[in-house]
Amino acid sequence: MAQITEKELSALGDLLTLETTLHKKCQCMAAEAGDTALAQCYQQMAGHHQRHIDELYDKLK
Repeated sequence: MAQITEKELSALGDLLTLETTLHKKCQCMAAEAGDTALAQCYQQMAGHHQRHIDELYDKLK
């Protein structure tokens, strides 16, 4: 695997922070949603962001 530059590593860190924040926000919104369909939508979005987090961590391996 090619070496990751410091700039790329910094960008990956920023993306991980953003995706983690979005994941947590979606989970909170799902927990607070009064409508079941809306809560499911937020859970799907949280799962989407979790997959992004997992993919970013895979890039660091």
